[in-house]
Amino acid sequence: MTQSGVAFGTSGARGLVSAMTDLVCYGYTQGFLLYLAGLGEFAPGAQVALAGDLRPSTPRILAACAEAVRDLGAEPVFCGYVPTPALALHAFAQGIPSLMVTGSHIPADRNGIKFYRPAGEVLKDDEAGMKRQVVTLPEGKFTADGMLAVPAPLPEPFDVEAAYLARYRDFFGADALAGLRIGVYQHSAVGRDIVTRIVEALGAEAVPLGRADSFIPVDTEAVRPEDIALAKAWAAEQPLDAIVSTDGDSDRPLLADHTGTWMRGDVLGVLCARALGADRVVTPVSSNTVLERSGSFAHTLRTRIGSPYVIAAMNEARADGGTRVCGYEANGGFLLGDAIAKDGAKDGATLTELPTRDAVLPMLAVIHAARPGKLTDLLATLPPRVTYSDRLQEFPVENSKALIAMLTAGDDAAQKARAEALFAPIAGPIATIDRTDGFRMTFTGGAVIHLRPSGNAPELRCYTEADSEAEATALNRAALALLLERRPWEATGAPAGA
Repeated sequence: MTQSGVAFGTSGARGLVSAMTDLVCYGYTQGFLLYLAGLGEFAPGAQVALAGDLRPSTPRILAACAEAVRDLGAEPVFCGYVPTPALALHAFAQGIPSLMVTGSHIPADRNGIKFYRPAGEVLKDDEAGMKRQVVTLPEGKFTADGMLAVPAPLPEPFDVEAAYLARYRDFFGADALAGLRIGVYQHSAVGRDIVTRIVEALGAEAVPLGRADSFIPVDTEAVRPEDIALAKAWAAEQPLDAIVSTDGDSDRPLLADHTGTWMRGDVLGVLCARALGADRVVTPVSSNTVLERSGSFAHTLRTRIGSPYVIAAMNEARADGGTRVCGYEANGGFLLGDAIAKDGAKDGATLTELPTRDAVLPMLAVIHAARPGKLTDLLATLPPRVTYSDRLQEFPVENSKALIAMLTAGDDAAQKARAEALFAPIAGPIATIDRTDGFRMTFTGGAVIHLRPSGNAPELRCYTEADSEAEATALNRAALALLLERRPWEATGAPAGA
């Protein structure tokens, strides 16, 4: 697996579709199941749940994964083309392994496989165990180019969406969004139809928008200018109380107010956690500091970027006595670590835990919490703090590694001096540096610049934080422009800026 060109990123195995041959996908799937067998969580005769997103390559990859399941004497249960959290909800309830074929928000020339143990996501220690497995390939199974010699069709799909819809209808109530008119930006998201049905099941009028026939890489953390413009136009054309959307596999949300302004995912996470009455909240270091500044939570914890790290910290928080533990990422994906009883409910309504990214919960919880006012009113209750993120696309991985290596060389004083030589002209002196994931600088004026290589694509991510959207946006653009102008990753031992 390590020589395939398909590697583990922050969440699952991802790579170019051209590298994700049937043989590679078969090998990853069997490595996953053999690892679970060693833990006592898989055996011949077991069921393994599979689902996928709407990328053109997904059906082929699913077929290869299903073949790997059969060849280990197990039964592949095809759950259709459904949201990742809908698959996870079903698999966790049944106590069976599962995998999702998806590339999330990245372009269609790439894809991936996300793995789940019977009780939760595959974490970093699990990934190492999977990589150690020895997979024996049956003779004659694959052609010279790594494709199945005799592809087998997928089983008939098993419905998991009904339970996913019921989860939210039963907790929030069939009239929770009554009287609201909510746009659903459908594009090529695998959850475009079930999200529409969920909105309607809670009493709102759903208005489908922007359905696409080809795959669109909607990134909820770095929203495309096209998607910003579309939301503004839809809101101007007709009365809408909100607009909702998701990324490709529908585990990361987008929520816009009545003006068509998309809400940052990390702000959405804070509002959702507050609406659910969370007592301990976990989020990556890249998320907005409004979490701490809001004063809404007894305990907060910062981690590396990626749901495996968030889940690991949530597990620690629960072991430490947390009873309403949740997590979220800057992309808006929300993870619920404990069952939550509905405040004031007489019917015993409870939202069961779902410790994997979910897009539906934060959208519904925040829209409901804003009633009878508007989303803008709810936002106004938080301290004014704005994060903006962008990226250098098609940025070679080796350049990202060289940049971070240059910035983190030497002791704290050397790192600070080197970073200030580069960024002080646009942000001033540095107060603190955080190396939890990438290189995050907090400046004495309160601004933040955080640089981090993407875990699954040739991109350099840049997060900036300030007291206004204009300041955060301008700082981000200035930081990326400065990097492209100075090209510090090409430094050969000299301080950046020399």
